[in-house]
Amino acid sequence: MSEPNLTEPSPPDTGPVTGPIADLSYRTYDGPLSPPRARWWAIARAASRQTFAKRGFWILTVLGAWYYLVMIVIVFFVEQVLSASPQPTNRAMDFFTRIVWKDQFLHGLSFAQLIFMIVTLMAGAGAIANDNRANALLVYLSKPCTKGDYIIGKWIGVFMPVFVAMALPTFVFYLYGAMTFQSYGFLTADPWMGPKLLALLPLMAAFQTSLILGFSSCFNQGRLAGFAYAGLYMLTNLFTQLMVGVFMNYVSRDNTAIDQVPATVKTFFYASIDGLNIGLTKAILGTHGSPYFGIPSRIPSMRAPELLPVLALIIALSVGATVLAWRRVRAVEVVG
Repeated sequence: MSEPNLTEPSPPDTGPVTGPIADLSYRTYDGPLSPPRARWWAIARAASRQTFAKRGFWILTVLGAWYYLVMIVIVFFVEQVLSASPQPTNRAMDFFTRIVWKDQFLHGLSFAQLIFMIVTLMAGAGAIANDNRANALLVYLSKPCTKGDYIIGKWIGVFMPVFVAMALPTFVFYLYGAMTFQSYGFLTADPWMGPKLLALLPLMAAFQTSLILGFSSCFNQGRLAGFAYAGLYMLTNLFTQLMVGVFMNYVSRDNTAIDQVPATVKTFFYASIDGLNIGLTKAILGTHGSPYFGIPSRIPSMRAPELLPVLALIIALSVGATVLAWRRVRAVEVVG
């Protein structure tokens, strides 16, 4: 047998090999196999990034601050007018003593409820529905990704934009008030106002997030899920506005106390999505409300509901909607 010619040149490189994998050494690996980590975070990051990339989201976030901006302008205007007065201190205190600062957060969050609903639709209406339409659940759940990873990822991916839209204007106003309105009792009136807001805003965002995911899981198109959620929101809001009308009719009468309002009106006064959020805000901040912008008014506000019942109802609805989404998410082909 002849010796091989070691000096023979190797064949020219013809490009990448397109045949079977030549290196099969991985087949003999018998070490630990670590599963991929933070699978839910990859889903959450992708979902939230889509919302944060939309210009409309940031426009709505700014619009959600309109009450706070108007309040800042009014305070600035009053300060400028009173600075030219012969007795600015007494007159200023007459104006600012009527302002209940925690109620300004109540009004700011109340007037922004419709904007928060639109942000929720933008972030979550198609979160699961569009995956149903594209049969993407077959891809998600065929990978090393459990149903829990998928639901948690989608929930956090919707929660983050909704929370940012609620928290950003609120805490910007809080920081501005803490730096500018200290002499008017902004911090001393309720030293726990900041922690209360930190407890309130995540609950409101979680409530909206859970509801929209429950609706999204029931449809194959994000638009249909959005229409259904918006329809429920508006119908329940119309019902509570009817209760507001009845309440105003009673309290605007002469010599009629708020205690004479029927119990039915008091029970269903907050019976809507935005009404529950407003009731929760009143209960956590510890206020029954006061006139807007410190403008005097003889018409009282509806008393705040008890914290435990309204919190229990919000948690029950949130858990129910999340369980619905859990049951609806299945790795099966959806025929549209």
